[in-house]
Amino acid sequence: MNDQVHHLAPALAAHARLIAVLQPVAIVIIVFVLIYAVRHLFFTLNRLFGRQRHPYINITQADWPPATIVIPAHNEQQVIAQILERVVNVDYPRDRLAIVCIDDRSTDATPTLLDRFAARFPGRVTVIHRPADALPGKAAALVDATDIITSDIALIFDADYLPGPGLVKQLVAPFFDPEVGGVMGRVVPFNSDSNLLTHLLELERAGGYQVDQQARSNLRLIPQFGGTVGGVRMTALRQVGGWNPYALAEDTDITYRLAIAGWKIAYQNRSECYEEVVETWQARYRQLLRWSRGHNQVFFRHGLALLRSPHMTRRQRWDGAMLLGIYAMAPVLLTGWLVLYLLWLCGDNGSGLLLMLAVVSYGTFGNAAAFYEIATALRLDGERQKVKGVPLILVGFFVSTYAATAGFLAALGDVLRPGRVNWTKTPRYRAPSGQSGGATAPTRP
Repeated sequence: MNDQVHHLAPALAAHARLIAVLQPVAIVIIVFVLIYAVRHLFFTLNRLFGRQRHPYINITQADWPPATIVIPAHNEQQVIAQILERVVNVDYPRDRLAIVCIDDRSTDATPTLLDRFAARFPGRVTVIHRPADALPGKAAALVDATDIITSDIALIFDADYLPGPGLVKQLVAPFFDPEVGGVMGRVVPFNSDSNLLTHLLELERAGGYQVDQQARSNLRLIPQFGGTVGGVRMTALRQVGGWNPYALAEDTDITYRLAIAGWKIAYQNRSECYEEVVETWQARYRQLLRWSRGHNQVFFRHGLALLRSPHMTRRQRWDGAMLLGIYAMAPVLLTGWLVLYLLWLCGDNGSGLLLMLAVVSYGTFGNAAAFYEIATALRLDGERQKVKGVPLILVGFFVSTYAATAGFLAALGDVLRPGRVNWTKTPRYRAPSGQSGGATAPTRP
């Protein structure tokens, strides 16, 4: 018996040492999970009971300044005609609104469609054709358009988006505030009834914009410029060095560079624009992978500068850091599951169950658009009948956790090998104008 105990002693000691290492890791993960859960809950309570700020929404009559709409387009023959027809008919003085279309290395009919449209509206529509060997990506396309924009306000729309007639004035209005460097409107999917995935994305967008973005605006934190349905002040953009052509998430990149330099980002929750969300899980995975990779690139590049910025309050700096770290939480979660499993193997079930509770708590409350944020958004939007779909967000949560982890690892690789651009185009599902099949554009303004 003594010999058996003697032989087991090293194994027991090894188990004890492993538990001693894993338990602090578990505690750290639990702390991060709970912080994010409390943050989302605080935003939700603010939207339900706090004072709501919409400081620019009532500006309807003004001496409207010159503005430029910029539309990057890479192989967008399915959708480009519809957004062009919309933007030339928006409610804005025509002599003060220019439209710049960027043919970004297209190999389909996009260049022809853009040239025809420019011929229909000479002097109003300008087309830039980027050569096939140009640096890929939306950020690089925006760099090429910067020099020909003569107005101080540039509004950016993706080719699949459909702005209403009053959207341009709503997005320009915040720029009357000289401290505003960027503006963001609300994105609403119009093809949410296509399948389960598009329905889940509608719920996620609702929580992310109606609750998360608006709460950050209410609390004077940092709403994020989302890359489309928004605008930038060109003097502010040039002050911080212009678009980064190597950024996969040029929207997050410019949001933080503007905020670090002291510029405000305004969010217009009532300024809606309609998008075509992806309709396949494969496309959703690739999209999340790119977003996570680009978001974490900004995290590595600007995280320290954010925490040291003299132009921001302490609350803005820390919440901005948490927003930057949201995609980094995916590998933290996977690490938590691994720690849970190892603690269980070592017989430390108490710590394992506690970590399981924390991980489930994060999956329930701390996802990018938390469950109760989504439910609150549906209530505020008068869409209570859609609440029954909220539990299904778990399906998207597991996909997003895996994709965000892969993006985090790719961003780490970019630190070691900077200057790489791996841009994946988001597929379109809408049929071109005049053809049958595919999603159709919404008729509401």
